[in-house]
Amino acid sequence: MTRRSLSILGATGSIGASTLDLVRHERGAWEVVALTANCQAAELGRLAREFGAKIAVVADESCLPELRDALAGSGIEAAAGAQALVEAAARPADIVIAAIVGCAGLEPTMAAIEQGRVVALANKEALVSAGDVMTEAVRRCGTVLLPVDSEHNAIFQCLAGNDVADVQSITLTASGGPFRDWSIERLSVATPGEAVKHPNWSMGAKISVDSATMFNKGLELIEAYHLFPVGLEKLRIIVHPQSVVHSMVEYRDGSTLAQLGPSDMRVPIASALAWPRRMDTPCSRLDLASIGELTFRAPDEIRFPATRLAREAAEAGGAAPAILNAANEVAVAAFLAGQIAFTRIAAGVENVLSSYAAPAPASLSDVLAIDREARIHAREMTEALA
Repeated sequence: MTRRSLSILGATGSIGASTLDLVRHERGAWEVVALTANCQAAELGRLAREFGAKIAVVADESCLPELRDALAGSGIEAAAGAQALVEAAARPADIVIAAIVGCAGLEPTMAAIEQGRVVALANKEALVSAGDVMTEAVRRCGTVLLPVDSEHNAIFQCLAGNDVADVQSITLTASGGPFRDWSIERLSVATPGEAVKHPNWSMGAKISVDSATMFNKGLELIEAYHLFPVGLEKLRIIVHPQSVVHSMVEYRDGSTLAQLGPSDMRVPIASALAWPRRMDTPCSRLDLASIGELTFRAPDEIRFPATRLAREAAEAGGAAPAILNAANEVAVAAFLAGQIAFTRIAAGVENVLSSYAAPAPASLSDVLAIDREARIHAREMTEALA
């Protein structure tokens, strides 16, 4: 068996942990090049030792001494800082898993793309904030961009072997999150602890809140717009509480292909790792008889306006998606810190979108400048809403 080399940007997060679990089950098939984290130095050091990584990098430079202690005597290189992340992402590897949450992942992801290899993308913000810039880099560098989000990976699988010109519509499914049946009145007093308890998936705090607000699905709509060139008008969202059907593609002959699987991120990650083939996974198998029924319903954009805001941002184009993403990150952080109410997240994002505009970004530095300015406006807005 030919070993393949792998780097994971965001190794201590949920996507990184799931990826390493798959590697652990086929240890002889993989050579780990680089592992990165924000500041979980002890855990990163443990993982780097276990998998024999060449280099481990923490984004927070203050965590470097702890990382060096964790790697003492191992021979594994330790580094820290934003530039070190970029350099690690650019190291030769057959596949790079881009799973750093938020705009912090933009520059490392771009560095990986510019190597012209295979990038498995789990960072939504890369295509939401910098979609045109990054897709142009993918084309220019001949990079293979594989989606890791369960919905986009499902679409990718349903499109395999078909002509995108034959697509009638693409439907992203949404679980609806933990508050899908809550009234507006109850939503206004939802707590961070309640918001992070997703009924189907085990995820980090930020993405769990995004699922509760439906911003997760709005961001995925923008991401799908850049990944699958069918036009915004052909992209749809439907609420599917069981999270068994991960997305669907309808073709012009009336056929609809759907990808089904357990609520386990190791399934789409395995699809990306093994592409264009398949690999064994330790995941539980889907048992439709025990599930009993699959239900679907239209999203409620009165209680959950995030999908409307995302579609409007996508239609506006230019800087609007980057502003939406930045404002949402700030608002979610404020909610998790107990500074604003749950329903103020979408309200704050809408206010920022209506009060701040910028020229369309032509480069990644433009995107990052828009992101910084949007965050200033968003922080002022959340302070006013507190």
